[in-house]
Amino acid sequence: MLYDWTNVQFAKVLNNLSAILDKASAYADSKKFDVNVLLESRLAPDQFNFIRQVQIACDTAKFCPARLTGKEAPAFEDSEKTVAELKTRIAKTITFLQSFHAEELQNKESVRITQPRWQGKSLSGAEYVSQHVVPNFYFHVTTAYAILRHNGVDVGKADYLGALPYRT
Repeated sequence: MLYDWTNVQFAKVLNNLSAILDKASAYADSKKFDVNVLLESRLAPDQFNFIRQVQIACDTAKFCPARLTGKEAPAFEDSEKTVAELKTRIAKTITFLQSFHAEELQNKESVRITQPRWQGKSLSGAEYVSQHVVPNFYFHVTTAYAILRHNGVDVGKADYLGALPYRT
């Protein structure tokens, strides 16, 4: 179940974010301004800009299965400055997520997860996913979406959610 809630869903949402980036580029082109204006935008003066929101969403997604399984996550340098570079980072993150098999995340609810900024404290795998990873991932994806929407990019809920697996 952790695999479906994390790897599968994160890959889907990151693909949606990549498509939203295409809409941002098209919007900037149609209005004849540099798309970097959007990439540097933020909702509040003390908030990270769009680029950093995407970087953190990707990091949150990649570190989740890595920490749960003890595997090494790929290192990204946080040097993206263009739409193409952000899309490449998203694609690399998705590729990493897809390198896992569902079985690798089975029975990981009770593993202990820690990281340096938690100062020796830890969370169970279930707590890590439900109380840290999932909220953090969606916070940064939603904020990235909101930055673009606030700046006039024609995106809506359907862009954010993407295709749903309806059945008849």
